[in-house]
Amino acid sequence: MAFQTIDWVDDQVRLIDQTLLPGRLHYLDINNVDDLAEAICSLRVRGAPAIGVAAALGVVLEATQSIQEKPETFLENVRNAMDVLGRTRPTAVNLFWALNRMEEILDQTEQHSPAEIRERLLEEALKILNEDRRICHQLGAVGAELIPDSAHVLTHCNAGGLAASEYGTALAVIYEAVEQGKDIKVFADETRPLLQGARLTSWELQANDVPVTVICDSAAAFLMQQGEIDCVIVGADRIAANGDVVNKVGTYMLSVLAEKHQIPFYVAAPVSSFDCSVSTGEEIPIEQRDRSEVAAFMKKTTVPESVSVYNPAFDITPNTLVTAIITEKGILSPPFHLSIHEVLQIGQSRWHE
Repeated sequence: MAFQTIDWVDDQVRLIDQTLLPGRLHYLDINNVDDLAEAICSLRVRGAPAIGVAAALGVVLEATQSIQEKPETFLENVRNAMDVLGRTRPTAVNLFWALNRMEEILDQTEQHSPAEIRERLLEEALKILNEDRRICHQLGAVGAELIPDSAHVLTHCNAGGLAASEYGTALAVIYEAVEQGKDIKVFADETRPLLQGARLTSWELQANDVPVTVICDSAAAFLMQQGEIDCVIVGADRIAANGDVVNKVGTYMLSVLAEKHQIPFYVAAPVSSFDCSVSTGEEIPIEQRDRSEVAAFMKKTTVPESVSVYNPAFDITPNTLVTAIITEKGILSPPFHLSIHEVLQIGQSRWHE
C-alpha cells in the first residue's frame, strides 16, 4: 500500500487523520485514550477493522500512562479506558470484539505487576493489528475469483486500506484482482453526507494506481440501467447471525438496485464482523450522527435552522439481497444462517490462539 493507516510507534498510536483527506495526508501521534476516543468519534480513524485495532491499541495507551502516573489504580484506570472506548461508536462490532480480547488478557493477568500486564496487553494489541493485515490480504485473495476480467465494479463508502490496518475488505478484493492482472475499473459512490467515497476511496485507489471514477450517489441507478456495472462490492460494520448486513447508509439502496438490474451484490468482511448474539439486522443499534453533517456543506448552511434532519450513519441490508459474503475463510452463500454458523466454528479457534 502507498500508506499506513494505523500503527504503534514509540509507545503511541500513529494514524492518518482522514478528515483532512484528500487535500492533505497528515499522521497524528496519539498518546492518551481521550484523544484516541475523540479521533474515533470524529472519524479521524474510521472503518470497522481500523476502529477495532485502534481500540486495542488505546487500551495499551492507558496502561502505559497509568504505570507512569497512577500505578496504584492501574486496573481501574485500564477498565475505565475500555468503557470510554466502548462508548465511541455503537454499531461496528469489531470495536467490541477487540475490547473483549483485551479484557480477556486483563482478566488473565490481573494478579501480575502493572508492567507485566502492560506487556501482555501490548502483545495482544499488536497481534490484533497483524492479524488484521493478514486477514485483509486473505480476504482479497478469496474474493478476487468472483471478479471477472474487464469488470466495472461499484463500491460504496470506503472499505479499503483506510478502513483497516492494511488493504481493506471490499477494496482488498479489487486490489487482489488488479494484482492478478485483471483490468478493473471502479466506480465509487460519493457517499453523502461525509463523502467517504469521493474523499477517501478515490484517493486511496488513485494512490495505488487503480482506475476510479466518482459518481453522485443518485447516479448509481442510471449506471446500472446503462449496463455499466458488473457487480457491487461493499464492506460491513456488523453482520447478524442470519446474514443481514449493517453498513454505511446507502448500502441497502444499492442492494435493491442491484437486484432490480440482476447484478451480483457482494459483501466483504472479516469473520470478526459477524455478531451471532443478534439474530437479525433489526437488533443492531444504528448510530445517529450530528445534524450538522447534513445541514451544512463546505462550511455553508444548506438546510434552514428550523428544519429537522435525520442522519443515520448506517442502514440494514436484508440477507435476501446479498449474493455472497466474502470472508478470509471462504465465500459464504445462502442460506447464510448455516454458512455463517459453519465459518464461525472455524473462526473461534483463530480468535483465541
